Amino acid sequence: MKEGKPELLVPAGSIEEAVKFMEAGASAVLVGEDKYGMRLPGECSVDDIRQIAEIAHGRGAKVYVSLNNLISNDLLDGLEPYLQELQQAGVDAVQFGDPAVLRAAKKSAPQLALHWNAEMTSTNYATANYWGSKGASRVVLARELNMDEITGMIPHLQVEAEVQVHGMTNIYHSKRSLVASYMAHQGRPVEGGSLGKERGLFLIEAERQDEKYPIFEDVNGTHIMSSDDICILEDLHVLLEAGVHSFKIESLLKPAAYTAAVIRAYRQAIDLFAEDPSSYAFQESWMEEIRRLQDPERELSFGFYYKEQVY
Repeated sequence: MKEGKPELLVPAGSIEEAVKFMEAGASAVLVGEDKYGMRLPGECSVDDIRQIAEIAHGRGAKVYVSLNNLISNDLLDGLEPYLQELQQAGVDAVQFGDPAVLRAAKKSAPQLALHWNAEMTSTNYATANYWGSKGASRVVLARELNMDEITGMIPHLQVEAEVQVHGMTNIYHSKRSLVASYMAHQGRPVEGGSLGKERGLFLIEAERQDEKYPIFEDVNGTHIMSSDDICILEDLHVLLEAGVHSFKIESLLKPAAYTAAVIRAYRQAIDLFAEDPSSYAFQESWMEEIRRLQDPERELSFGFYYKEQVY
């Protein structure tokens, strides 16, 4: 295990959520706006981010901004000024997938740390280290990697590793407005109504009608999310022993009270392990509040942690 406690990272959609999550035990929050970031629980302006950074740094926590959007030509002109504003606001790092963000940050905001987040394509240490050689200090590992792949990768990494340990995952994204197009094709066009996260839409497969896949649209297109929620709390010690640097709890489409409960549970586990790794043991009581608040239509699962993935 590397020195110091690993980070507990949680996306926040507002100043209020950021404060609530840090009070619950998060040591870093991820924020941003839909123009440059995707699948965030809410939008935060630069002024909001500045306030969150001041609060976080006063608590010894960090603030990261998501720039994981697919960067189009029309976004390039505003990219460098935006990164400069984030640096001036006191942001600690930005998450990026597009090299355009890395190049712009090196030029206009060299104090910002860079975390490479390529969603499902960050599957090996050689590619992660390549981006490390270009300036990234962290890799966000693919959610499709299993436990052996993750723990086996850590010793070979020259950058920090972040993994998701709780919450839903994105399983499909399209720049097209698929739901709006479908509704129009059905003769039920949506005029003035929302197809966003707050609408509560979901897909059901004919073969598996007990599973619901949340779907929403925003300025970045259509997003389909997993029907279950990852929960690796029971085996968190395996990742702790491997030396993972950052654990992410996904808060998307979750009530703040639920996310806070999850944070408290993982905080207890991390702190107990840090006190004495040799005597650490998972405590079933950590799961009580999570299970009480868990959506009964969403199963808690190990995700891909114990599956053999076929690419």
